[in-house]
Amino acid sequence: MTGGAGFVGSHLCKALLDAGAAVTCVDDLSTGRPENIAPLLDRPGFTLVQANVAQELPVRRRPDLVLHFASPASPADYLRLPLHTMETGSAGTGNALILAHESEARFVLASTSEVYGDPQQNPQDERYWGNVNPVGPRSVYDEAKRFGEALTTAHAETYGTDTCIVRLFNTYGPGMRGHDGRAVPTFVRQALAGEPLTVTGDGRQTRSLCYVDDTVAGILAAAAHGLRGPVNIGNPSEISMLALARLVVALAGSSSEVRYIERPVDDPAVRCPDITLARDKLGWEPRVGAEEGLRRTIDWFRAESARG
Repeated sequence: MTGGAGFVGSHLCKALLDAGAAVTCVDDLSTGRPENIAPLLDRPGFTLVQANVAQELPVRRRPDLVLHFASPASPADYLRLPLHTMETGSAGTGNALILAHESEARFVLASTSEVYGDPQQNPQDERYWGNVNPVGPRSVYDEAKRFGEALTTAHAETYGTDTCIVRLFNTYGPGMRGHDGRAVPTFVRQALAGEPLTVTGDGRQTRSLCYVDDTVAGILAAAAHGLRGPVNIGNPSEISMLALARLVVALAGSSSEVRYIERPVDDPAVRCPDITLARDKLGWEPRVGAEEGLRRTIDWFRAESARG
């Protein structure tokens, strides 16, 4: 499990351990949180290897499944670590593919809805090629993931490696960092602190939020199925950023107001997955609605704040 100390990666590690699997977590902790995996360190079958996957994958155990989730994923991180992001998506993906091929293991690549860029099609299905600026500020992440998809596909075609590409849409939940730059943790942190919620632009741009438990279930369903993909894993319920901010304020019982700030360059106007393929092939769809998922997330952030 590369990137196993990250937000989604740590939830996957726990789910796999709960299912009885032995898990080797490989992470350089450049963006992953040690706190995310601290409860797993003493569990039987869990091994932590601190390494940069773009340089090496020092895994001794022959795996049955390789989940490649290593990558800075939030704007704050990939804008701070542009070259690291691209190296992880290219050389890191290559190293993970080699490990999977040599071990005759199933390989799952964590791709992203960012491969669709600022889409001119809504909702986005897997046949849509996207609308990506290859030299914009978001390109280091977008193009790293697009290259990772191309490399994964080439490996499967050339060597017969058993691969799967999952495109994740706006996952949120407990374990996120309050300052990682994504909307949900930013809004929750601000609401609980009584600060204004910073909505970019006019707030009419939309996202589709998928609670992390649903995302993990979708990833594991894809890993078990044999589907090559790409397959969208996300919640098809769209919400505007302004509506999301107001919902977080209400659920947090906060008195915070909304403050509008400049919208980032190349910020997508819409983002919504077509999950027909996941429903038909995997029998998967999200189960946790926005209010319930946000309530759980707010409760987690409140508890973290109380612990200091």
